[in-house]
Amino acid sequence: MPLAYGHISTAKENSDAERILEVSDDLAKIIKKHKPQESAIESLFFFKNQKTVIQVAQSRGAILLTLKQNSVRVFSYTPLQVKQALTGYGRAEKKQMQQMIKSVLHLSCIPKPDDVADALAIAVCHANSRAIISLKNDCASRLR
Repeated sequence: MPLAYGHISTAKENSDAERILEVSDDLAKIIKKHKPQESAIESLFFFKNQKTVIQVAQSRGAILLTLKQNSVRVFSYTPLQVKQALTGYGRAEKKQMQQMIKSVLHLSCIPKPDDVADALAIAVCHANSRAIISLKNDCASRLR
């Protein structure tokens, strides 16, 4: 069960600079409250809409900067890695991913908006990856 989850939204009528600042400020408050040591973020992959990719890249930059300023380690995963970690199939459909998040995290309903379910999927992918890395490190140290 997750400690907390949600999303940061900004007003569309605000300028890009105001929206980026709001994302950074809101994330800094979340970091201060929960004190994470690590974070997981989706790698920029492929976007059909050029306007969308620019906005996503700007927000991602604000997020990365804020995480670094607050000494939170950043791990990045591709959509393929996230889908494989959750469903075992790298081409899983969005609905399939949402159902898996609901099931794996024992949630009463699928988180909304869709970006929240995506973020939780990335977090689960990271948790699983960290567990595997830890096991590999344990095995390697025993072999020495």
